[in-house]
Amino acid sequence: MTCNSAQPLWEVAGLFLKLGTTAFGGPAAHIAMMEEEVVRRRKWLTPEEFLDLVGATNLIPGPNSTELAIHIGHRRAGWPGLLVAGLCFILPAALIVTAIAWAYVRFGKLPEVAALLYGMKPVIIAVVVQALWNLGRTAVKTKLLAVAGIIATAASFAGVNELIVLFGIGLVMLAIRSGDKTKPVAAGGFAPLFANLPGTTAAVTVATGAAVAAPFSLNLMFFFFLKVGAVLFGSGYVLLAFLRADLVERWQWLTESQLLDAIAVGQFTPGPVFTTATFIGYLLSGPTGALVATVGIFLPAFIFVALSAPLIPRLRASPLAGAFLDGVNVASLALMAIVTWQLGRTALTDWLTIALALVATTLLIRWRINSAWLVLGGAAIGLLKSFL
Repeated sequence: MTCNSAQPLWEVAGLFLKLGTTAFGGPAAHIAMMEEEVVRRRKWLTPEEFLDLVGATNLIPGPNSTELAIHIGHRRAGWPGLLVAGLCFILPAALIVTAIAWAYVRFGKLPEVAALLYGMKPVIIAVVVQALWNLGRTAVKTKLLAVAGIIATAASFAGVNELIVLFGIGLVMLAIRSGDKTKPVAAGGFAPLFANLPGTTAAVTVATGAAVAAPFSLNLMFFFFLKVGAVLFGSGYVLLAFLRADLVERWQWLTESQLLDAIAVGQFTPGPVFTTATFIGYLLSGPTGALVATVGIFLPAFIFVALSAPLIPRLRASPLAGAFLDGVNVASLALMAIVTWQLGRTALTDWLTIALALVATTLLIRWRINSAWLVLGGAAIGLLKSFL
């Protein structure tokens, strides 16, 4: 759906400015909040359309939730919406991280956030559980897809690479739909869609191995973060590995402590986790460095979405490609479920956090309370507990 009037563009800007300021908890939580806003509250997308966009973002490198925001902006307000949604989702987080980086450089330490996270994480779990429930009812259309989802969850839990899970389940569903399981190469028709994406193991190996010791420069930093944004699949832990290899070990621009602090800032601030780059850029070259690093790491997301967005309707229109996308969708939800399980193990540590999660889940499902208010309420309860 493409809209040419100014109203949808302002709607997109308002929504993603709000989410960029209040969406805590990482990509799974961001996706859950977007589902609440654009599917259930605003009805911009059907559950099926939203799931297709989630699946598509998992097939390209870069920050999934940012790419999903860009896709939604494109669906709602065309090409201007693509830019506005992405920028509005990134900007609040980048400004918050820049302010934290300024304080870090001046005072030498991060603000105390343990109390905030104590109360926020249980609520975030409830938000993601609700989204998984809603999206799962749409994605699991058949018993076969239910079995595929279980297999994907088990494989992810066992540590199988997420790309193998996504493409594997998608290709199996494609083979079954084609009626000949012995010809997985029938998916070769998809090669032109993904062949140019630098997400293969070889591409990652080349990208991480090309760096050589060099003095700091803004140009080198820009192209480093551009490379990271163009090839990175996976969680914040994968991002940590990329950053450590070049910035700490090869170039020695950062210390281990500074890198861990940068990762922590990306995790506990709202909006995209990739604003870790904003923090690092500020440490290395002040406000200019923060801007250069932010542009570098997020630019590929806009390019990948612009290239892939026209392909999604074509995939859904083809019965075989639609079967592949159905498989990718249930696998994507399986990955979200595993992330939620891992977060739950660290977040639900006592009776209060368990109670917060249960109450938040009830409020979300029964009364559909806006998740942003619940997250802020959880933060307030965490602060209150620390004072008491």
